[in-house]
Amino acid sequence: MQNPIPATFLRGGTSKGIFIHRDNLPIDRSEWARIFLGIMGSPDQEHGRQLNGMGGGISSLSKICVVAPASPEQQSQGIEVEYTFVQVGVRDSSIDYSGNCGNLSSMIGVWAGDEGICAPPPPDATRHTVRSFNTNTQKIIDTTFPVVDSVAALNLPEASIAGVPGKASTIVMDEMRTLHVSYVDATNPTIFVGSTQLSEFLSFDEYVAGSSSAAATRVSDVLELIRQRGAEKMGLDPSAQAQPKIAILSAPDKADMAQGVDVVVHALSMGVMHRAVPMTVGLCLGVAANVHGTLGWEIVQQAREATGKPLGEEMVRIKHPSGLVDVGAEFFEDGTAKSAKVVRTGRRLMKGVVWW
Repeated sequence: MQNPIPATFLRGGTSKGIFIHRDNLPIDRSEWARIFLGIMGSPDQEHGRQLNGMGGGISSLSKICVVAPASPEQQSQGIEVEYTFVQVGVRDSSIDYSGNCGNLSSMIGVWAGDEGICAPPPPDATRHTVRSFNTNTQKIIDTTFPVVDSVAALNLPEASIAGVPGKASTIVMDEMRTLHVSYVDATNPTIFVGSTQLSEFLSFDEYVAGSSSAAATRVSDVLELIRQRGAEKMGLDPSAQAQPKIAILSAPDKADMAQGVDVVVHALSMGVMHRAVPMTVGLCLGVAANVHGTLGWEIVQQAREATGKPLGEEMVRIKHPSGLVDVGAEFFEDGTAKSAKVVRTGRRLMKGVVWW
């Protein structure tokens, strides 16, 4: 590996760091550490000033971003660039890839545009957004910044931030949330989302209780956004609230498992929590719980491992706000769902004729 390495030194927020194209580093990542330490002037055990490198003697000034074009798979999600953040030790030789830097993340789109890694903004654009993927946290991040003549303009007197003198252009950074959901089309198309993924906003118990807090409203907005995105992926009209349905799945607690419950479901109907479970959703969950890798399957398997219930048992016991119901599914040999089934009961009520 030749020295020097092409790089750019940038400030992002209240941090400064080195930006390097991944193609200018060895393919073998085990060789990166010595390069990064040399760039930053670390370790500086005696003085802690990193005078032999680009570091500034404190953690916020001892950072590196390794940037590369997005893969074809990432591009299918609208991602234009991916990057890995590196925190370099000051007095020691530590190289940390465990987290991300929000400050330097704000400059990924700008740098990628300068380097021609992503497409330039339209000729008449005044602001431009670049979608990036952070490999440390596996998160998608959008950065939006002003442009003049299709080039990022960073010196407009738009905003000031604590710790940095004067004003500069406003860079807006949005971190996209990625949720593990399951889209299942059986009986009625339904989207299943795990209750634990809502904990960022408020506890699921609060949401079920019908909390009127702003956090509960935010949960509702998030669920509707998930439903609309799912509708698009399933080829449905996202503006039609009736389809697809959306339901929240939870793991059964000890009391539930004592009743043989495999999974707990709370279904929404037209944006409102259902008092029971629409049977089309219940049947759809019966199919999903027997399909390897879905949220329903994962929760059911974990519950049965905890109780010793046979893992391959076809019928699944669902708990919903009004009680319990057993559902299941039958499959063809190739794994395609043949039918969904539910245990119901009936009673004769009348025989005769009626006039109207």
